[in-house]
Amino acid sequence: MQKAIYTTVELDALLSHVQALKGAGARFVQMHAERNVDDGTYRLVYTFINVRAAQEQIAQDGSYAIENLVVEGIDQYQEIPSISSYYPAVFPFENEAHDLFGLAITDMQIDFKGFFYQVSTAEPMSVITPEVKAAREKAMKVRAAAEAKARKAAAEKAAAAAAAAGEGAGDAAGAAVAQPAAAAGSDAQHDEAAAKAALKAAEMEAKLAAMDPEKAAKVRAALAAKAARDKQKKEA
Repeated sequence: MQKAIYTTVELDALLSHVQALKGAGARFVQMHAERNVDDGTYRLVYTFINVRAAQEQIAQDGSYAIENLVVEGIDQYQEIPSISSYYPAVFPFENEAHDLFGLAITDMQIDFKGFFYQVSTAEPMSVITPEVKAAREKAMKVRAAAEAKARKAAAEKAAAAAAAAGEGAGDAAGAAVAQPAAAAGSDAQHDEAAAKAALKAAEMEAKLAAMDPEKAAKVRAALAAKAARDKQKKEA
């Protein structure tokens, strides 16, 4: 059983309230905007589940509370701070509020690095397993490290090239930058490919774990056979 708690906050206090919820372990659920037909102002409602408290309540009596932050009386041209620095999953909701009503939501900080927002807590709102979540986070870190390595190598060689002097220095500098940067880029691609393969394997394991054991065994056998065929093709 769910119960809803609504707390009205001032716009300039929104981020402090969101920060407090984040610190308490609350999970973002949704956000929506409404237009007040009487005076033309707008109302924003941000919805959260306090996961830690919810788990305790569910264990006790099967209920938990939905917590809502409400901001009233917003003018169409008033700047609304984005809460995406705390909850990246708010982005599509904030974007929709902008597209539908023209609300000025500022300072959106979004970087999904190729993946949408994921959660793995068992209750409530389970989306993926902890193993898949961990694999995705590892893939993001590997990708970021590989990209940083490539950028650093290119920047170091570019600095060295800029310092070079004399006839033909420009051509030599271009070659100096191109070769190490290409090598670093190759390493980055290799690392990212390995991370993607590990992620794909983790996701498949999660799917197999949820299957009937007999069906899972058949799928594993089919995957093993396909892997063997692919290996033979590469070696041929």
